[in-house]
Amino acid sequence: MKGGTEIGGVLSPSFDAGHDGFLDLAELKRMMEVLGAPQTHLGLKAMIQEVDEDGDGRISFREFLLIYRKARAGELEQDSGLGQLARLTEVDVDEVGVTGAKHFFEAKIEQLRKSSKFEDEIRMEQEERKREEEEKAARRAQFRQKAALSFAGEIFNI
Repeated sequence: MKGGTEIGGVLSPSFDAGHDGFLDLAELKRMMEVLGAPQTHLGLKAMIQEVDEDGDGRISFREFLLIYRKARAGELEQDSGLGQLARLTEVDVDEVGVTGAKHFFEAKIEQLRKSSKFEDEIRMEQEERKREEEEKAARRAQFRQKAALSFAGEIFNI
């Protein structure tokens, strides 16, 4: 988080799981999956390498904005990971500036949070159903065990 190059509040905490102000490979992977454009491990590494100016293996906020400058200059292949990212999150940094981009991403993240909350609610309901089914299976097993013991008791007059 030196030199003001961190992603800061723009992508944190939604994708910056490490809260270090940068996107690493795992965080970029999650972001691309959430955006509906999952990438292979090698594809993610290539994405980082293409904009990683300082060679630290992570994407800073400045490097993140570089994606959009490259897209605007036609330096990205449309079907590349960075090309997909730029297309899915369209923002013209030259036009709106860094502050405008920050607001854009904050709005985008809020939108993703809302859909994520819905997904979390669905996941919680599924987990609750699974717990209920497991409890039901455990009760059945206990009943069968008691029934077997009761049956054995009748046979042996215990």
